[in-house]
Amino acid sequence: MKVALPKHMMILAIAGLSSRSCRAFAPALVRSYVTTSTIDATSSSRLFSTTAEVDEQQTAAAPKKKVRTRRILSGVQPTGSLHLGNYLGAIKQWVEFQNTGKFADAEDLDGKSFDDEKKDEDVEIVNENFFCVVDLHAITVPQDPSELEESTLASAALYIAAGIDPEKSKIFVQSHVPAHSELAWLLNCATPMNWLERMIQFKDKAKKAGTESVGVGLFTYPVLMAADILLYQADRVPVGEDQRQHLELARDIVRRFNGEYCKGNPYKKRCKKAGLPSYPVFTEPEAMIVKAGGARVMSLTDGTSKMSKSDPADGSRINVLDPPNVIRDKIKRCKTDALPGVEWDNPERPESTNLLNIYAAVQPGRTREDILEEVKDMKWGEFKPLLAEAIVAHLEPIQKRYAEVRADEGYLRRVLKEGADAADEIASKTLKGAKVAMGFSVPN
Repeated sequence: MKVALPKHMMILAIAGLSSRSCRAFAPALVRSYVTTSTIDATSSSRLFSTTAEVDEQQTAAAPKKKVRTRRILSGVQPTGSLHLGNYLGAIKQWVEFQNTGKFADAEDLDGKSFDDEKKDEDVEIVNENFFCVVDLHAITVPQDPSELEESTLASAALYIAAGIDPEKSKIFVQSHVPAHSELAWLLNCATPMNWLERMIQFKDKAKKAGTESVGVGLFTYPVLMAADILLYQADRVPVGEDQRQHLELARDIVRRFNGEYCKGNPYKKRCKKAGLPSYPVFTEPEAMIVKAGGARVMSLTDGTSKMSKSDPADGSRINVLDPPNVIRDKIKRCKTDALPGVEWDNPERPESTNLLNIYAAVQPGRTREDILEEVKDMKWGEFKPLLAEAIVAHLEPIQKRYAEVRADEGYLRRVLKEGADAADEIASKTLKGAKVAMGFSVPN
């Protein structure tokens, strides 16, 4: 049996970070390498044996082993109730990565698969996962102060209920780590305004709300997202399709900041005085486009629009905590068409594709072929009850576990405190590096 004994202790890392010791935003991968030596043991009891018990010839011939640390940081806003799109498109993907170390369906900006982690017997991969409730992003639009705290705690409880294990991953609230907002301000001061004026999401949201009524935070929140990512030195960042542009902005900010503040002898002298290494402060992240089970979850009232918490019509979405009778009623009333049968991928039938995608996503053990064989000749009146019951069955254990977690607020707050402490340990180091690069006086 091969046992790896690390020569160095690895600093805690978050998915999406680089090989240097230090998330939306979403998830990001970091690669760190630590060399370890291996010994041969003839039984499990030899794990704690002294070196004198190890065969000297075997030890001398044993190859050195590398440890690669991959980190992921991702988060969801606590505004309103988390819905099926949030769960299938984000949280369910996090659980899968936590448990397997892989995203089921992810690609880079060029459409190439990220299934490129070749197995290497000389490399041990260690995953470190941080998942946050991004309450700072939530206040880019007005929030009811009497509801924000409960929404935040409810979102964290749902993370746990959906399968995020505090023993395997850290869960924290974004505002509990001050480095997020502080680095965002530093990056705001280093980011040209015209870069933000190009952001499509701001244009869309401002158009809907009216530019006179939206806050500056909505305009600058992509910089906060960049801070979320860069604090943890992410070299790969799992994001949804709609976040491509924001990830590109984060890459531009890295190039600008490192180019302006992290070069030359004056920078090296500042780093030496602060006791920091003199490599550039930030790692340039690469987008990892993560699909929600191969497809986006769309609105129940419009198969061409994404399911959204901001939609004023509650019937447009299935909330994760909706009671069974509410789920059944929403599915019964959801928009369909008058064409016979149920089919996938017909551009003229977006609602059919959406409902089939949901049906498949809540039954992960089934194939598309199997599902099509079951439903292809059904009428909507036959398929809708089938879909509703599949959703109810899938969400039932999550809702039960949520009630248990939310009833024990002491446990929930301990989990969040431990997560925030671990995140702050990494984030504060990156923040210090950014301050030193910009010339701030930092405390010893």
